[in-house]
Amino acid sequence: MRFLITGGAGFLGINLVRYLLIHNHDVTSLDLVDFNYEDVQTKVKIMKGDIRNKLTVEAAVTNVDIVVHTAAALPLYSEQDIFSTDIDGTKNLLEASAKSGVKRFIHISSTAVYGIPDHHPLFENDKLDGVGPYGKAKILAEEECLKFRNQGMCVPILRPKSFIGPERLGVFDLLYDWAKDGRGFPMIGSGDNRYQLLDVEDLCEAIHLCSTLDEKIANDTFNIGAKDFTTMKEDYQAVLDFARFGKKIIGLPEKPIILILRFLEALKLSPLYKWVYETASKDSFVSIEKAEKILGYKPKFSNKDALLRNFKWYLDNVDKIQAASGISHRVRWKQGILRIAKLFF
Repeated sequence: MRFLITGGAGFLGINLVRYLLIHNHDVTSLDLVDFNYEDVQTKVKIMKGDIRNKLTVEAAVTNVDIVVHTAAALPLYSEQDIFSTDIDGTKNLLEASAKSGVKRFIHISSTAVYGIPDHHPLFENDKLDGVGPYGKAKILAEEECLKFRNQGMCVPILRPKSFIGPERLGVFDLLYDWAKDGRGFPMIGSGDNRYQLLDVEDLCEAIHLCSTLDEKIANDTFNIGAKDFTTMKEDYQAVLDFARFGKKIIGLPEKPIILILRFLEALKLSPLYKWVYETASKDSFVSIEKAEKILGYKPKFSNKDALLRNFKWYLDNVDKIQAASGISHRVRWKQGILRIAKLFF
């Protein structure tokens, strides 16, 4: 089949590109940034452009069977960029896809749509309550998808947990950098909360299922996450154990640390944003029973497996990524004042 991946140069995008090529599909990548992956450069049709531009989008969906919409402005972007990209961009893509006769439009949403819930696990029919511009924009983007689904278009919506794996940096770069340098790692609260993650390969499997199963089966909304996970303290400790410096995860008192991080964020001295530090000490896991039962989704990686697979990639590639910095999942975040805090662990 002929796939268009929006955000194809991003973390999920490149992993999905490689996955689809292995399964002998034709792939086009549309992204704002350069597609700089030498291993697949000649095997992919590369388009550079903004999903907020209707002409760009119309050209990208031409002669495409399936659109996988992964592009999004992440929480560290401005509110204006988040809303214009995540809502208006999604609407542009849906309209152009419907007009062009695209068979399926697979929308990658987020469990951020559930906000900070009062119960677990979370189910697909639970109340939606987005935290901050990103969470709210993801809910509104889903509403755009539902409009087209109700008009007869096949629009599977996937709500993945935080996904990691090869090429993932962002907030996880903090853990890996500290572990590599023989430091312990601080955790907001005791770390006894359960925080479900997801390996990007398992997410690619779920996307592929939504692209190949019967339309009546796939045309629905699904939570996607790891099946096996323990507490944050236990799962993250696996990374420090692999680093072999004998360091430990160190729990810090929740309320004062959150107050400090709010202050540091306001002063732009810390890369951690509200969604990260407000939820890090809370339980956060979804039910994947619906995806298991309806899609036949069978995740291969536990939280620990996914964290270690990502860490091994990091160790193999850290010299190549040392100079990069930014605010997306694929680049290193500037640690700011946290680099000083690292000295005390």
